[in-house]
Amino acid sequence: MHLAYPAVLAALLFCTGLYGVLARRNAILVLMSVELMLNAVNLNLVAFDVWLSRAAEETLHSGQALTLFTIAIAAAEIGIGLAIVLAVYRARGTSDIDRLRDTAEGHETDTSETGPGTEKAEATA
Repeated sequence: MHLAYPAVLAALLFCTGLYGVLARRNAILVLMSVELMLNAVNLNLVAFDVWLSRAAEETLHSGQALTLFTIAIAAAEIGIGLAIVLAVYRARGTSDIDRLRDTAEGHETDTSETGPGTEKAEATA
């Protein structure tokens, strides 16, 4: 099998995951897109490991070992990420990333509008 087939498939998976991270507003869908990107990286690691082991006649499979490490890290990341999303959902009532950002920035914009300059404008009116 040629190296181009898994490399193209991994590139398509990575681009799909990148689009999901950039375009989605739901935090759970963003986490799923990150997992899709990690799976594309794992596919590349295994494909290049097989290709390099055939070319060099080696028995050391470091790409596959790194893939297992990446899978373990991804499992821990999704567990912690889902716990954070559930805690934020319980506290705020939404998992929409744009609304969470607006509520965090809303406190800063409210305090800047009620500065000393606004009191003078209200007193003259």
